[in-house]
Amino acid sequence: MREVKIAAIQMSCSRDVKENIEKAAKLIRAAAEAGAQIILPSELFERQYFCQERRYDYYDYAKPLSENDAVQSMKALAKELGVVIPVSFYEAGEGRQLFNSVAVIDADGEVLGIYRKTHIPDDHYYQEKFYFTPGNTGFKAFKTRYATIGVGICWDQWFPETARGMALKGAEILFYPTAIGSEPILECDSMPHWRRCMTGHAACNLMPVVAANRIGTEEVVPCAENGNQSSALTFYGSSFITDATGEVVEQMDRVSEGFILHSFDLDELESERKSWGLFRDRRPEMYGEN
Repeated sequence: MREVKIAAIQMSCSRDVKENIEKAAKLIRAAAEAGAQIILPSELFERQYFCQERRYDYYDYAKPLSENDAVQSMKALAKELGVVIPVSFYEAGEGRQLFNSVAVIDADGEVLGIYRKTHIPDDHYYQEKFYFTPGNTGFKAFKTRYATIGVGICWDQWFPETARGMALKGAEILFYPTAIGSEPILECDSMPHWRRCMTGHAACNLMPVVAANRIGTEEVVPCAENGNQSSALTFYGSSFITDATGEVVEQMDRVSEGFILHSFDLDELESERKSWGLFRDRRPEMYGEN
């Protein structure tokens, strides 16, 4: 029996980077005290969701892995607590490319590697193509102290190829740090659709899915740099954990800060995957045909 306890953090983000990192650290400590071994914060939690507006000066938020404040802070915290923390950050990569990335920090405080977001959205107030180069790492699985995990980032969660790619690499649990909320142009509540996509990934790959989203309303103040844009996004939280069949076993509401956690037996999950035969019966040679 290989038991692992996982947690998802849900919080609002202010304009103060130090304040956000300290808040995330406080929630991670609380989850660790409750027994969590792998703890997922939300996407780009260092600051408010800057992709709501287009400003050239925001490119300066990107930093190399070794210089990012959140990554460096979480490395020390992971080592102190003996926990795994996937940290979402704005990465200044090689060749002056800028990426939406996750650094997977193992329980000894060392970075196991980086995943760079593959699918980059471009919509009203989710203007990520302005800031991010599509990722070049491919889908990855990271062998941490407690489990082999796959980490996709927000928009990746809408694509079944992401989940399957991580599963084929050997992932045992799928994690998605997220920043999603209101859809002012579409005028719809996307939360149920968002959740169903990921519960489907769990069911199709027979492995738990963990999603950590932010909460709160973030407003854009009109200025010359953003073309006098005025807008707001209300992030709907609803962070959750599924079991391997896609059943939601833990969830948060749309407005509260805190964390959720759940335990899984990794050996039992592996036995279930083998019993169903979904990976045995795949026909990849057929999938590229028209």
